[in-house]
Amino acid sequence: MDSLYVNKAVAAVLTAGIAFFVTGLLGDELIRVEVPKKPAIVIASAEPAKAEGGAKKEGPDPIEPLLASADPEAGKAYTKTICVACHNFQEGGANGVGPDLYGVLGRKIASKPGFDYSSALKAKQGVWTYDELNEWLYKPAAFAPGTRMSFAGLPNDKTRANVIAYLRSLSHNPEPLPKPTDVPKQAAAAAPAGGEPAKPSFDAMLVSADPAAGKAYTKTICVACHTFDKGGKAGVGPNLWGVVGAPHGHMAGFDYSSALKSKQGPWTYDELNQWLTSPAKYAPGTRMSFAGIPSEKTRANVVAYLRTLSDNPEPLPKVEGATPAKAEAPVAAGGGAAAKGGDTPPPMTDKGGPASGTPEPASK
Repeated sequence: MDSLYVNKAVAAVLTAGIAFFVTGLLGDELIRVEVPKKPAIVIASAEPAKAEGGAKKEGPDPIEPLLASADPEAGKAYTKTICVACHNFQEGGANGVGPDLYGVLGRKIASKPGFDYSSALKAKQGVWTYDELNEWLYKPAAFAPGTRMSFAGLPNDKTRANVIAYLRSLSHNPEPLPKPTDVPKQAAAAAPAGGEPAKPSFDAMLVSADPAAGKAYTKTICVACHTFDKGGKAGVGPNLWGVVGAPHGHMAGFDYSSALKSKQGPWTYDELNQWLTSPAKYAPGTRMSFAGIPSEKTRANVVAYLRTLSDNPEPLPKVEGATPAKAEAPVAAGGGAAAKGGDTPPPMTDKGGPASGTPEPASK
């Protein structure tokens, strides 16, 4: 090819590029685009009003309506599982990582002698009332920004009420319970329209649940991943003996997911109910691929069975008008790592293995 022809072609490309660049500069100078200060057409949005009416209030719900039916013993069990690592609850007890909590209700905030409180708590005025404790236990970091209390908080209203009821009992003269004036209004709001009876609570269903039916369910679905005998070994999921009332991640040596490791407190009846309803929703990021148990009755039966897997089963919730099961005889645990002949095969995980239907606290 003639070198002169190549030079002409390159020169043509460069000339075209320069011309395009210069034309663009001239265009920007001759025609200036200004963004209008106000849009020509304004489309009203209903989102702010919707958010204002339906947004959930930040912070805990009022604790007064729950205190009347709170269980101090359940609150004590919670503190023995979680709080004793930092606090003492005996009269005249020594301070630890946190102050001694005997007589805390009605005591001036940040006033326990000998304890070095954070500036965040020292800045608080007044005494520890029911409302103050409710907000503090719900989320310490929000109640007193800058606090050295590393505990994330207690989002469960019922558990929080139980703990406060227990703290109230730590006194020679317990503070009077507040009058739950809004209980009738809440009960009326909870009643379905048309005068139909309200749906039984999970606690009520648990009281009258059938542990044998719960065991039958676990033998069909859960034994593929779990063992239920005392001292049983872990499988794909941990051994579930004594899970009710035990802390999240209760089995030593089992590799729980980070989603469950971040959970605080024990496996209460309410926590197990939420977990069994939808593990992925209860602990986003869990390795438990089981979708959940949609039937509330079946969940109650399973939790009732898990309750029997203990030398000292947790007390059943006190529910007025609930009919207890005919017998509370211990139900023998079903061990083994696979369902026996005739049982429906368990659902499969995304890794090709079987998925559990019981409160595993996190499949491996």
